Amino acid sequence: MTTGIRVTIWNEGVHERESEEVARVYPETLGGQLAKAVEGKTGIASVRCVELDDEGQGLTDAILDTTDVMLWWGHIAHARVTDENAERVQQRVLDGMGLVAFHSAHKSKPFRALMGTSGNLRWREWKGVGEKERLWVVDPAHPIAEGLPEYIELPHAEMYGEHFDIPQPDQQVFISWFQGGEILRSGCCWHRGQGKVFYFRPGHETFPIYYSEAIQRVILNATRWAAPTRGAHSPTRGNVPPLEDMG
Repeated sequence: MTTGIRVTIWNEGVHERESEEVARVYPETLGGQLAKAVEGKTGIASVRCVELDDEGQGLTDAILDTTDVMLWWGHIAHARVTDENAERVQQRVLDGMGLVAFHSAHKSKPFRALMGTSGNLRWREWKGVGEKERLWVVDPAHPIAEGLPEYIELPHAEMYGEHFDIPQPDQQVFISWFQGGEILRSGCCWHRGQGKVFYFRPGHETFPIYYSEAIQRVILNATRWAAPTRGAHSPTRGNVPPLEDMG
């Protein structure tokens, strides 16, 4: 029996090859930097990075069958993910796999399928240098907020603002405030079927946000929170006989 959380990091892997600026910020790829937040940590059994250009777009049955939590980073190639693969990820979440979606993954096919909405929002990358963001903890008792200060300050961030077209979160952990005045529901939790979904806004590819110790702590906490429970994994549904003689 496997103990610990088996993590798969799905990274689009396009920016790092096409942009020298992104490659300078993330020389080990965005996926590789996300991996550093969870590798070797208590409760994590394994960490694997896959990309869009891998076999089966990194979403083969062999990978999904051995994934407890999938971390998803995508931006400019959402449309390249096949509808079939997106539906398979959606179904795995409904069956119990956790999904942690970062930054532009609000427009990814699996996330939109699980939300049932467009995922649209406002955005601004001010003069290429971004603007200050304060990521306020609004639920300090939530497991994803464990060990964090009352807010995380990011000096350079791309603005995402309301209205954010998502369903009302089951739990709201963070709200972002930006220097330009906008706010965003920035750390949102949902239960879908037997699985859990967490959306976390920070992570623009040209800013070194994933090097922040506080952001890495959020990633680790979210991975642990999204891990499947080992309860009634396959409940019986449909027309069923009584559990005992009802006469």
